[in-house]
Amino acid sequence: MPWLRSSAIYLLSVVSLSGSMLASAQSGPLEVSSPDHQISMHFNIRIDKATQANAQDGQLVYSVAFHGKQVFEDSAIRLELADQNPLGGNVHVTHAASDSGVDDYQLLAGKVSAVHDPYNSITVEVQESGSSARTFEIQARVYNSGLAFRYHVPEQSALSRYRLTQEDTEFRPVMDADAWALRLPNYESGYESEYVPQVLSALSNQGGVSSYILNGSPMLLHMPGVAWAAVGEADLESNAAMYLENPTGNWQGHYIVSKISPALDGKGPAVDAALPHDSAWRVILLGVTAGELIESNLITNLNPPNRVKDTSWIQPGKASWNWWNGDIGPDGQSAYTTKNMEYYVDFAAESGFPYMMLDAGWSDRDITKMRGNVDVPELVQYAAKKHVKVWIWLYSKSVAAQMQEAFPLYEKWGVAGVKIDFILRNDQQGIQWYYDVARLAAEHHLMVDFHGATQPWGIQRTYPNVLNYEAVLGLENNKAGRRDGPVNRTTFPFTRMLSGPMDYTPGGFDNVTPENFVVRDKHPMVMGTRAQQLALYVVFDEPLAMVSDAPSAYTNEPSFRFIQDVPTSWDATKALNGEPGEFVSIARRHGNEWYLGSLTNWRPRDLRVSLSFLGNGAYKAELYEDAPDAAQFPKHISIRQRIVHSSDVLSLHLASGGGCAIRFVPVK
Repeated sequence: MPWLRSSAIYLLSVVSLSGSMLASAQSGPLEVSSPDHQISMHFNIRIDKATQANAQDGQLVYSVAFHGKQVFEDSAIRLELADQNPLGGNVHVTHAASDSGVDDYQLLAGKVSAVHDPYNSITVEVQESGSSARTFEIQARVYNSGLAFRYHVPEQSALSRYRLTQEDTEFRPVMDADAWALRLPNYESGYESEYVPQVLSALSNQGGVSSYILNGSPMLLHMPGVAWAAVGEADLESNAAMYLENPTGNWQGHYIVSKISPALDGKGPAVDAALPHDSAWRVILLGVTAGELIESNLITNLNPPNRVKDTSWIQPGKASWNWWNGDIGPDGQSAYTTKNMEYYVDFAAESGFPYMMLDAGWSDRDITKMRGNVDVPELVQYAAKKHVKVWIWLYSKSVAAQMQEAFPLYEKWGVAGVKIDFILRNDQQGIQWYYDVARLAAEHHLMVDFHGATQPWGIQRTYPNVLNYEAVLGLENNKAGRRDGPVNRTTFPFTRMLSGPMDYTPGGFDNVTPENFVVRDKHPMVMGTRAQQLALYVVFDEPLAMVSDAPSAYTNEPSFRFIQDVPTSWDATKALNGEPGEFVSIARRHGNEWYLGSLTNWRPRDLRVSLSFLGNGAYKAELYEDAPDAAQFPKHISIRQRIVHSSDVLSLHLASGGGCAIRFVPVK
C-alpha cells in the first residue's frame, strides 16, 4: 500500500540505541495494529527534498488504515509553544518501543458495567537536531474499536515549562468526508446545538475572513466505501478542551485540525504546566457501520481509574423534576414552594423513582442560604420518609466561590447530588474546576450533574459520582422554540453520545404533530410521538434520567409503566441499526432483562430487527408502539405482549416522528 504519496518524502530510519528499542536500522513506517489486526496506525518522518536536501529531520506524521483501506492519510503532529519554534515539524525518531495491555475495570453507570478491552501500543520518541535538541514522545494505543494518541513532553534542559499556545494535530481523511459538525459560536458555549451534516470542505474558510468555523468534538465522519469514524478526545486533566476546524481557505480543503480552548481572559498560553506533561488523548473511533461507534468504550478506557474508594452511595436512577413543566402543582397552578415540591417527592415515591430534582430558585447567588420559598432540609427530611433523595440546582460561579463551605453543608442536610449549571468554559482552569468539583463532591457524598457544560471526556471513570453531562440540545428547547425534534434525536446517538452520558431530559407526554406545536413555557409540548419519548430512555445514555413532565401528565396513562420499569444503567449495549439523522435502534441489558428503543425522524419506517442479542430461552416482550393513527394523533400508543426467542426477527412500524420501546423479560 503506498502510504507515502509523494516522491519528495523519505522514509524514516530508526537506529537502535539500546536493547529496549526496535530493531536496528529499521526502515519504513513504524506500525501498531489492533489486536484483531483490522486497524493499523503508522508513524513516519516526512522530509521535503526540495527544501531539506541534506537534512535528516522532517515533519512527524501519522496515518491510519481500517480493514486494509487507508482512512487517514499523512497527518501532521505538532505543538506550538510560547516563545519557541513549533515542536514536531523538524524532528527525527530516536526511540520506538511497542507493548500491549488490557483495560479491565468496572463502571458504576453507563452503557456497560464491566469493560475488557485489549490494545496494542507504541511509544515514538522524536528529537530535533542542533543545539536545542528538544524532544517529545507520542504514546499511541490501538484497540479493536479505534485508536488514541497523546503528546508526552518530558523534563529537558531545552524547555523550562510546557506553555502551549496551540496544538496543530491534523486529521486528514482520504476523501472529502461527510461530516456531522457541532458548530459553536465561541469558546464559552454549552455545546447545545445541532450537528449539521455537510462535507468537510464546506467547513473551509471560503470567505477569506480572519476566523474559521469552530466545531465541538466529537465530529462524526463518513467515508463511503471506507469507514465511519469519529474524532474526539479523552482524559482532559491538566489540559484544555479541543475544538476542530478546517483551516483551509478554499473549496478544495477537506481536513481538520485541533484548536485548543484559550485562557478565559485571552492572556497567556492555552495550557501552562510543569514538565513532564501529558496532553489529552486524541481519539479516532472506527467502524464499518455508524452503530459500531456507539458500542465503543474507548473514551472511558483512556481515563485514570476510580479515585473514590467507597462508592456504595453512588446510585444511578430516575428523578421527578419541577422545572421543565413550570412548577405545576396538584391544583394545576405553578408554585415554587416547599409544599409543591413535596408533590414531586410524592410522585417519585409512588412511581418507584429514587430521586427528586429541585431546580433553580431555592437560593440566590449565596448558595449556603435559602431564599425562604423552599426549605431544602425540610424537603430532604420529608423525602427520606418516603425513601426518596433530593438533588439541588446550583449556579456554577457560586459553586466556584463557595463549594468549600457549601458541599459540607449539603452533606449535613442530606442532599443526594448537585446539578451545576451555566459552566460555559473549558479552558485549562475550567477543566481543572470540573475535577475539583468532582473530588470535593465525592468527599461529601454528593453526586454531580454538570449542565451548561462542555462535552464529557470520560471523567466518570475517575470520579463515578459524576453521573450526567448536559452538553446537548435537549427537551428544554421546546419551552422556547422548535429546535428539538426527531431529526436531532436520531442524530445524537451517533455524535454527542459517543463522548459519554447526556442529560437530554426526556419524558414529555404532550405529544403533537409539527403543525400543532405551540411554544409554551408551562405545560410545554413536544413534537413526535409518545412511543418515541419512551424509546429515548433506552436509546440515550442517561444514568440520571429526568421524568420531565408534571406528575398529572402521567396519571392513568398505561404507557407510563415503561418509564417506571426502564433502568438507567446497563450491563451491555448493542447498536442494532441506524443512520445519523434518519433512524436508530439500540438494545441494552440490565441484569437478565433486555430493553430496546427505536427512533425515526419525520419519515415513517418499517424496520426488521433481529433479536439475536437475547439469551437462551423464551422472553416475554412488552411492546410500546406507535398506534396506527399516531402520525395524526401522536399521543396514541399501542401496548401488547408476545413471547419471543433469540431466533426471532421483529417487524416494527414507526410513524412519522415515531418510535418503539420494548422490555424483554425471561420466561421462567
